[in-house]
Amino acid sequence: MIMKMKFKINKKDDLKLFDKFARKLNLKSSRKRDFIIDYFLTLNKHISIEELYNQIKTKIPGIGYSTIYRTLRLLVLCGLATARQFEKGITRYEPVHIKKHHDHFICTRCGQIIEFHNRTIEKIQNNLAHKYHFLIQNHKLEIYGICQKCKKKGRRQWRASI
Repeated sequence: MIMKMKFKINKKDDLKLFDKFARKLNLKSSRKRDFIIDYFLTLNKHISIEELYNQIKTKIPGIGYSTIYRTLRLLVLCGLATARQFEKGITRYEPVHIKKHHDHFICTRCGQIIEFHNRTIEKIQNNLAHKYHFLIQNHKLEIYGICQKCKKKGRRQWRASI
């Protein structure tokens, strides 16, 4: 059974973790960076730097693209975000959901990303790892195809062309 994932993020703990990380690097606090982090951690989706920049610049006019970039890089280094390159080479970032492993369906037409978790898939890969005496440290499963919306849109376009 495949379950669509929605995660609840404990932003308070994440912000404490980032503050501790920033102190180790002797980074001074910045209102812009704090806003970016707070905003990003509330997202429950994968987002590119450009998309995040376009959303945040409406709230903080004059914010620089490089500020968004540097902040996301810090979140990745800190362990609060992951950077993934799906199709088309665009890096997308998502908040880390601690102990909430998930995999992805990616629509090759519209780019929609659907997160899911499946116990059977996890069990199969663990059984295979055991069989081959392999220690899994990390993995990702990305399945590319056509989402339901695009399938329906495609059928309508196909029927219209007859």
